[in-house]
Amino acid sequence: MTLTELKYIVAVAREKHFGRAADACYVSQPTLSVAIKKLEDELDVKLFERSAGEVTVTPLGEEIVRQAQSVLEQAAAIKEIAKRGKDPLSGVLTLGVIYTIGPYLLPDLVRNSIDRTPQMPLMLQENFTVKLLEMLRTGEIDCAIVAEPFPDTGLAIAPLYDEPFMAAVPSSHPLAQKASVSTQDLKNETMLLLGTGHCFRDHVLEVCPEFARYASNAEGIRRTFEGSSLETIKHMVAAGMGVTLVPRLSVPKDALDTPRRRKSDEPHIRYLPIVEEDGALPPSRRVVLVWRRSFTRYEAIAALRNAVYACVLPGVSRLS
Repeated sequence: MTLTELKYIVAVAREKHFGRAADACYVSQPTLSVAIKKLEDELDVKLFERSAGEVTVTPLGEEIVRQAQSVLEQAAAIKEIAKRGKDPLSGVLTLGVIYTIGPYLLPDLVRNSIDRTPQMPLMLQENFTVKLLEMLRTGEIDCAIVAEPFPDTGLAIAPLYDEPFMAAVPSSHPLAQKASVSTQDLKNETMLLLGTGHCFRDHVLEVCPEFARYASNAEGIRRTFEGSSLETIKHMVAAGMGVTLVPRLSVPKDALDTPRRRKSDEPHIRYLPIVEEDGALPPSRRVVLVWRRSFTRYEAIAALRNAVYACVLPGVSRLS
């Protein structure tokens, strides 16, 4: 049994396909297949069920794959320990970020990281929260920036900042004349939502549960539209198709200036703070950095957090 064979079975379990797994491991498919057959013969168990459509992991194979992943992580940790003795920050750090954070945080974060730790380049991966958590578990990424809440997966968590939501309405909309809005003001509007899979969609539905509750009512979810990104949603708002909620960092820098001073690229959108009539705190999300507890590059995580704190984060509450 070799680490290479363990890497192969983890790749097949992840990709559910021998060809894609071989590509991911930079070997030919026959090489990968022969190695896995050798391991199955050595263990005297069948790890995978092969069919024309896809490959599935056997129940016993799932347990062996989990242990193989653990072994690979521990082997990688040995190399990381050796690296830390020379330069704790040396080497690539693979960072995952959810779609509704990446475009607004990463440009500044990458610049800060290059300035502060040029020997630790960031390799970036944007995806949904669920996919990033899976990639953390399998070791495809080292850490991720996501928004709470998410399933408890035993990860180490460091809070970064609390980010309030703002309402985005067409400039021609009656609400655009107000200094602020409440969630009560929004409940009868056509709400533009991100598609299923985006955690920010769930955050919006928590703030405005009417759009989830009245699924069969014309005033509810059937009057909404779904977009693939926040920027797509903003264009729909600018076109007068409805209103939406956006995280504070996605608001253009001068969009909150007075109309006379405003030079925003989005002149057809008005961004309004949300102030509840009962004095309740405005809706927000907590953004956190997560990583595997077995990850040994503690200094790299600390350096990444410091790079985030050095970013310009208007309107958010930084957390330590």
